[in-house]
Amino acid sequence: MNLPDQTNLPISRLAACFNNTVATYKFYWFLAIIGRVEQGETTISKHHLFAEMVAHSWFTVNYFHVSFGKQDKLQQAIERIRSTESLTIDASRAAIIQQLSSSTNSSTSKTLQHFDAEVPHRFLSPWFNASDKPLAYQYSQSFTNNCPYAVFKDHIKINPEWHVYLQNNAGILKAFCYWNLAMYLQTKNPNVPDIPNKLIRIPVRKNLTEQRRFWDIVIGELGSVDCIYTNSRLQVGAYAVEHFIPYAFVSHDLIWNLIPADQSFNSSKSDKLPILDQHFQPFFNLQNQAVEIIKYKAPKNKLLQDYLTLFPLLENQPLDQQKFLEQVQPLITIASNNGFEFLTRPMKTGQLSHT
Repeated sequence: MNLPDQTNLPISRLAACFNNTVATYKFYWFLAIIGRVEQGETTISKHHLFAEMVAHSWFTVNYFHVSFGKQDKLQQAIERIRSTESLTIDASRAAIIQQLSSSTNSSTSKTLQHFDAEVPHRFLSPWFNASDKPLAYQYSQSFTNNCPYAVFKDHIKINPEWHVYLQNNAGILKAFCYWNLAMYLQTKNPNVPDIPNKLIRIPVRKNLTEQRRFWDIVIGELGSVDCIYTNSRLQVGAYAVEHFIPYAFVSHDLIWNLIPADQSFNSSKSDKLPILDQHFQPFFNLQNQAVEIIKYKAPKNKLLQDYLTLFPLLENQPLDQQKFLEQVQPLITIASNNGFEFLTRPMKTGQLSHT
């Protein structure tokens, strides 16, 4: 992916900012700057930019459990801030920025200020040697080699030569940044699916209307089914469509990972992982019944295609239990390794988990 060219600006130096990256801070620093420039700002508080770095990465770390690497200071900062500020894991970016920008908590201020030691001047390393902080400040303030901003004690000032370019190309620049960030994070999370869609908080999740119709056909044919977690009886119109492996990990709504579940349990389960020894067999049995019923009752249902990546010969064969387990088990293991918690105790008939 190439950046838009402009004859009077060293665009190649901007692209080079993301070469040989060893941490996420450059990506989120640049995204924070672009966001402020889009609002017309030319003199921007460092503290506000540091708050935006946290806000931009908050959902990726806290909801999707994507790892930035053990040594990444931004992920460590998010973990510290979660323990000191009353912010939920799904807080909006605007709410996070507002709270962190105005926070009087000394721990939060110290955590944000930590980035000042490395981030603002080192981002400019493609324009000049930025290893010496005082000298880097001096070079930046004279816009050496036409660098994009000058660094001062508590703020940065956008180079007028760059301001219009950054404003006019904000969308492309953010896409370029996210693309490079996705490539970087994939190396840190090689087995985690769909990294690009875990970088931005989706305001509204897609509804599961088609998936519910799928299960309505199955439940309607059987009369009712048992919830695999609570053993309560589920009937058409009185169940939740539940992700067996949490959406926060797989980030898709494919029908092979969706089952009907007790509505109260579904709310309490949140993004907990199922216990395979207890839950896989009834999960598979229900999926297997569903496939056979839909193949008979609604053979043209497009959701049957969701199974084809796992079972290419689905049209002529039933689901293979061992193969299904071999697909699910590694995902559960990886999700657990990335910080997703398991349901903490076995479910009994008529009993709901409160984890």
